Amino acid sequence: MARSALTRDEVLDAAAALVREHGPAALTMRRLAAELGTAVTSIYWHVGNRESLLDALVERTVADLGTLRPRGADPAERIVSVAVLLRRALRERPHLVAMVHERGLTERMFLPAQRALVHEAHAAGLRGARAAELVRAVQFQVVGHVLVERNRERSPAQSPAETDLWAAETAAGTAEADPPLARALAAPIDTERLFPVAVRALVTGLLRDRSDRIRP
Repeated sequence: MARSALTRDEVLDAAAALVREHGPAALTMRRLAAELGTAVTSIYWHVGNRESLLDALVERTVADLGTLRPRGADPAERIVSVAVLLRRALRERPHLVAMVHERGLTERMFLPAQRALVHEAHAAGLRGARAAELVRAVQFQVVGHVLVERNRERSPAQSPAETDLWAAETAAGTAEADPPLARALAAPIDTERLFPVAVRALVTGLLRDRSDRIRP
């Protein structure tokens, strides 16, 4: 029996879950109706046809990335927090983000994060080109990191792997006279730790040079 009192938000939630799990190709009106235990006509009633549904998912994804809220005691911490939250949001929605990009809305999607970074750059005393440089550097760091992570996840198994290569360097004693470094590079990459370390180093360096800082 078809369920009643279905809402538009429930339809979009279920559609987004299907796309996140299986990609846009898996999103058919019949499959979505089955997931929701309702009739296909009910789906059309709430969201229109499939293209209208995809447009609604794109708009929702753009809106979701507008809800990032900086955290931290100072501008540097808050800038890093924006980067961490933005990376997490992009990582959690790869198929949805790709749909946003295909519809030419990528810049709009990033605008709220840029606004947050501008606010923190101003709070740190940066203005003008220096503030813009920080905003773009952080955004590129986030996007670049996410792309590298995605490529590593989708690439074929490497043989020898990086861990094997550096283990061999350690065993051969050819690791630039720095065995601890070789051992660290032989270990699996902890991207959850590496990302904030890299962003923090970037932000610290950019905030150190405040040639355009507002003077009292």
